[in-house]
Amino acid sequence: MKYRRMGRAGLMVSEICLGTMTYGNQIDEAESVKLIKWAMDAGINFIDTADQYVNGLTEEIVGKALKGVRHNVVLATKVGGWQSGPTVNDIGTSRKHIMDGVEGSLRRLGTDYIDIYYTHRWDHATPIDETLRALDDLVHQGKVRYIGCSNYLVWQLCKALWVSELLNLARYACTQPPYNLVTRGVEDEMLPLCLNEGVGVCVYNPLAGGMLTGKHDPNKPPPEGTRFGNKMMGKVYSDRYWLPGDFEAVAQFKEITRKHGRSMPQFALAWILNNKAITSVLCGANSIKQLEENTGAIELTLTEEELKACDEVWHQLRPPRFFYGAQQLYR
Repeated sequence: MKYRRMGRAGLMVSEICLGTMTYGNQIDEAESVKLIKWAMDAGINFIDTADQYVNGLTEEIVGKALKGVRHNVVLATKVGGWQSGPTVNDIGTSRKHIMDGVEGSLRRLGTDYIDIYYTHRWDHATPIDETLRALDDLVHQGKVRYIGCSNYLVWQLCKALWVSELLNLARYACTQPPYNLVTRGVEDEMLPLCLNEGVGVCVYNPLAGGMLTGKHDPNKPPPEGTRFGNKMMGKVYSDRYWLPGDFEAVAQFKEITRKHGRSMPQFALAWILNNKAITSVLCGANSIKQLEENTGAIELTLTEEELKACDEVWHQLRPPRFFYGAQQLYR
């Protein structure tokens, strides 16, 4: 396993981060625990979960798997994504919900501290200074080591960094956006900002929900047991990636990987890790076999020819034109 520094922070994390969103839903508890233990044995020291996943059950499973070895991993969870309880205050990133949320996560995870505590998405109803003051208090209390944000737009992250500096509060050490061969919008402004400001980038959906494995057929319905066929999240992923243009792009990536003798999942992950702005790639897996293949990506180095071919496919998905503020990201 290889490790990278989390932005300008001193924290070192594995290039592959184990994503757990399907634990307790698509994957039962026993298999989930096996996957976590295999990942740790393989050198993965970064595990990501959230209070939202399966109504907190995922956090409980992760906590059981880490019993006795908690200190060996960088454990990340999230707060403030979607409704997490029956009352009007069980959502968002208000001081109340953050303080309630962290106690619930600590209890379910069976730990007394969280390494990275993400705000799951921007809360338009709560001033960012209220959110950051609450998170800063958690850092000073020792319940949280670092803070991060997920699904933020560039202006939102930029404003949060400015408020942290202005008020001398803990700043976001990392952000978690989607990024893959068919979803490259963060290259325009988000990744340059993170490079400039020393913010780590831990990306999710690196395989576009499984689309970039090349195993799906656009002429057949999404199979059960996959992100696209899942009852809870299937529509979300289908709206994102089950699209004619993405299937056309996948067909071209298949040809590129065939020509160069690559595995499609490893190729897609290696392409992301080739980018110097990226800290870690969030990988979910339904089996040890999948996890084994994913971790093999860290050994791949793509050629300039392969990188250029990927750019050509992207330019077909989003043809080059003038975008204000867009720039070419240095790889």
